[in-house]
Amino acid sequence: MTARTRVLPRLALLLAMLAPAAFAANPLPVIPAPAQVQAAQGGFALTPQVLVRPADAAAEPTARQFVEGLERGSGVRLALAPAGRAKPGEIAFAIDPKASTSPEGYVLDIDAHGVHARAADPRGLFYAAVTLWQLAPARGETAAAVLPAGRITDAPRFGWRGLMLDSARHFQSVAQVKSLLDVMALHKFNTFHWHLTDDQGWRIEIKRYPRLTEVGGCRIPAGDGGVGADGKPVPYCGFYTQDQVREVVAYAAQRHITVVPEFDIPGHATAAISAYPELGVSGKQIEVSNEWGVNTNLFNADEQTLQFLENVLAEMVPLFPGRYFHLGGDEAVKDQWKASPRMQARIKELGLKDEEALQAWMLKRLERFLVAHDRRMIGWDEIIEGGLPPEAAVMSWRGIEGGLTAARLGHDVVMVPSSELYLDYLQTDSPDEPPGRPAYIDLQRVYAFEPVPQALEASQRHHILGVQANIWTEHSRSFARVEHALFPRAAAVAETGWSPLDRRDFADFRNRLPHLLALYRAWGADYAQTPFQPKVEITPADDGTVRVTLTDRLGYDELRYSTDGQAPTADSPRYEAPLALALPVTLQAASFWKGQPLAPPVTRTLSAKSLRSRSDEELAMCTGQLMLRLEDDGPREGERAVFNVDIFNPCWEWKQADLRGIDGVQVRAGQLPYYFQLAHDESHRTFQPAHSAHGELVLRDGCEGPTLASVKLPATPGADGFSTLNVKLPKAARKAQADLCVYFTGDTRPTMWVLDRMTLVPPAK
Repeated sequence: MTARTRVLPRLALLLAMLAPAAFAANPLPVIPAPAQVQAAQGGFALTPQVLVRPADAAAEPTARQFVEGLERGSGVRLALAPAGRAKPGEIAFAIDPKASTSPEGYVLDIDAHGVHARAADPRGLFYAAVTLWQLAPARGETAAAVLPAGRITDAPRFGWRGLMLDSARHFQSVAQVKSLLDVMALHKFNTFHWHLTDDQGWRIEIKRYPRLTEVGGCRIPAGDGGVGADGKPVPYCGFYTQDQVREVVAYAAQRHITVVPEFDIPGHATAAISAYPELGVSGKQIEVSNEWGVNTNLFNADEQTLQFLENVLAEMVPLFPGRYFHLGGDEAVKDQWKASPRMQARIKELGLKDEEALQAWMLKRLERFLVAHDRRMIGWDEIIEGGLPPEAAVMSWRGIEGGLTAARLGHDVVMVPSSELYLDYLQTDSPDEPPGRPAYIDLQRVYAFEPVPQALEASQRHHILGVQANIWTEHSRSFARVEHALFPRAAAVAETGWSPLDRRDFADFRNRLPHLLALYRAWGADYAQTPFQPKVEITPADDGTVRVTLTDRLGYDELRYSTDGQAPTADSPRYEAPLALALPVTLQAASFWKGQPLAPPVTRTLSAKSLRSRSDEELAMCTGQLMLRLEDDGPREGERAVFNVDIFNPCWEWKQADLRGIDGVQVRAGQLPYYFQLAHDESHRTFQPAHSAHGELVLRDGCEGPTLASVKLPATPGADGFSTLNVKLPKAARKAQADLCVYFTGDTRPTMWVLDRMTLVPPAK
């Protein structure tokens, strides 16, 4: 033994005194929570002299990844030693067939003399390295660089732990996809579902059919976003070459993530049909869609089209060596097939019952093709309706019912219910949320989802392969918005997929989350700040003050605030009860954990004038049938305005507006393209009748109450895209309070009016 290795254990013991006393006294800051943890005293110090040693060549890649990930997350640079027997004071990685019965399981032993990671398979050994990344302090944290002592015996609950990225609606670069794979690995996700084709874009090179990317890979965005400075159309384009796909797949495999590609059939096919019109039902030339929602374009079921589909699969299959291949099958509105004599003749020719059976026939044929190429089909739960292909697995997105049905039929299932695991839905009611889909799916709701329904018989529960979160990108124009939507909610999905059911506890998860946030920052993940910022509710009082109520959205118990213009610190007043503040005042509030703010403070500048004005984000929807947070259509580059609007019933309400001393209401309004394809749901769209050429802005007392006033709308907004409309209140309406309801009359498609701000106007002096 050299003098250097004799010194290391003593140094480690000295530094380990700074470590947590035991796991039990200080829960491990690991997400997902390990299956089993045995507490021990002290820990292992990560000094620069520590070596990382693989037992042999099989363990060397993981040892190297551990070194790289530790430096990235913690800033600690360790050296990689030659393969061989571990020595005292080292971090050792070894493949041991006896370590775990799961290929993804591992055992970690940590004490003052060293760290030993063992697994039966490289996958498990990699997850041991991931756990060590999380056990180490992150860059910026003040804790000593010590790994807490103990034994972790760990393995995942489910074999499918996935994230889906939609690259069809908005395109991400290869570098961005790789960065997402990095952060997926940090959560022990093992499946990357890549949505590559849709109505709005075809994103993968198919050499036999170059127009798929040349034509189908580009669209002209709606409104100003599709017009250049010279007034000419500017297309939105992007696709991955086959070499780039191989690069992404290899990068994922290094992190033990399998890529599952999706080629959507027979619906969501507009981009492909735009490239090759003969694939559609009408055969006519159509454009790549620049609208969101459910489009009615379908592939036809002709033999030539089936050959096309098989030829595309023949090029895609070699690019993706994973077992599963996703063929979509969702939202295929059958109107075109029903109206087509040729498709009706095809149904009769094949001896099928109806259009649902025709879709099932197409998918069964393509399943046979995939099986012949050693692949297995998976599709959305609509594929159940016409009869499941024999070996197909199902992704249950319309709730859990499809998953129940499929499992009872003996088919494997991945649970992805939109009501809990669609992460493009807004995650808080903060006015600072970026654009997103209707309703709110907060972190607590994601965490509470249980993939195995109680109603499912025990004999069929093995068919639940696991769980997956999806991010659709209609409203995620930037990769930063993708990351905002995914993190930290994806961490909750990761814990659901990995940790034993009895280890899942939201309060404990919440306490481990701040350390993961520090790792996000170190790894460059642009996670959402809004869940960690207090909710601020403001109620004016008659004495000229305001009552301010602060609520921590996640239940952290330390809220601090300031009114002196400085950001709150750990020494600022602690919020205990609603505040009575004199006007004018600038309030800043932040949530804290162990003396540190969890996110930048929320700032509200309050005055008598500001209280008379509210943005659309601060107003209620009258009915909220399909509320979206929509982005303006321009400028083409840079920041755009964001609007809350219920596209089925565009109507805004200021509840309990104080109208005392108010002479009128001013509304700032703009227009957006009506870029929605809603298929059979379009009939639910409400248009109030117009009484003038371009319609009116109508002000009512309550959504169902009497009309207070109205004003004619201009033909178009002003030069800046907005119009300021002034409505005079009748004297009888100037009472103490009213629920002010605003809507616009007339069917103005292809555009729609949206409200930007409503202001109560006192009499002119």
